[in-house]
Amino acid sequence: MAIEGSPLGRDVAYPAGYDPHLLYPIPRALARAQLGLDADALPFIGHDRWQAFELSWLGPRGKPHVATATLQVPANSPNLIESKSLKLYLNSFNASVFADAEAVRLRIQTDLSNAAGAPVTLAFGLPPMTPAMADTNTIDSLAIDITQYGPPDAGLLHADTTGEWVEETLSSALLKSNCPVTGQPDWADLHIHYHGPRIDRAGLLRYIVSFRDHAEFHEQCVERIFIDLMARCTPQRLSVEARYTRRGGLDINPWRATAGSAAPLPCRGLRQ
Repeated sequence: MAIEGSPLGRDVAYPAGYDPHLLYPIPRALARAQLGLDADALPFIGHDRWQAFELSWLGPRGKPHVATATLQVPANSPNLIESKSLKLYLNSFNASVFADAEAVRLRIQTDLSNAAGAPVTLAFGLPPMTPAMADTNTIDSLAIDITQYGPPDAGLLHADTTGEWVEETLSSALLKSNCPVTGQPDWADLHIHYHGPRIDRAGLLRYIVSFRDHAEFHEQCVERIFIDLMARCTPQRLSVEARYTRRGGLDINPWRATAGSAAPLPCRGLRQ
């Protein structure tokens, strides 16, 4: 990964003032090439929705203001934005004066768009909480033996290509991977909606757990899951969303889907 010179995995001084140079973009093409993807012909649409819980700045008279925000980065942007650099960048607003909230919104939106290489949107506020996953959709209660915790094994995925097609949503709270630099754990609820041959739930759960010791960024894990499901289970339509738990006042929700799919309604899981 292109992490030389980045703030990843090392001590970084707390920013004394607004500094857009703290943002560290990482080219998506590096990981996508490992999946055999062509950046000019991606097999999915999607976005990375960030939810920021710690945003503050100073008004013209020096009075602090606080806010939350929802950011959305398109999946076809050349770069993803590394989470620690995003946290440092947002913290650089804490001691900086801005005329009003709209000036802050436009400044962040512009800086993130420049870093991602594509238009990024920002809206103040957070999406609503979602109810707990319905028991009929979760696969975590399956009574199965699991022995494989890495690397991710697409061979565990199967679908019944001889039976009737189904349309359903399968969910799991057992997705865990690790930061590829610090080794710290990343936790997520995974939601898979598809139309096609019925996916074997036991194999899917074993596959999800096989990410447990895997080191890869959040966005890349979701793209790997999408590609493996398409290749092994051949759904006609597929949507994969992971809602990661918060770290440093930020959580990320990558979503990838077949063309024409409706984006999931913005919401927060119970662990976010």
